[in-house]
Amino acid sequence: MPGFVLIESTGRESGPGAARFLTDATALARAGHPVRVVLVQEGVTAALPGALPELDQALRAGAELSVDAFSVTQRGLSGAELVPEARMTEMGEVADALLAPDTKVVWH
Repeated sequence: MPGFVLIESTGRESGPGAARFLTDATALARAGHPVRVVLVQEGVTAALPGALPELDQALRAGAELSVDAFSVTQRGLSGAELVPEARMTEMGEVADALLAPDTKVVWH
């Protein structure tokens, strides 16, 4: 079964799109697909505790969470401020995931 990498680049301040996108991650994970949510740019704010309930739902459904370290630093945040499930990552690692065989990528 192919895995999914869902990359979110917007936060809740940009409207309901990020929440809807994370709902898709939940649906895919509940259907048994491996799902990795990657937060970049403004999307990293979704990893702040309580910021988007839809992220919590995706994590409970089994999605993994990676957060771009550069984007976190650029916004004056630290990894310690994020939800415990957040794993800091570099874009080189994300690029490797995007090119992995049988991986489907969706960028929002």
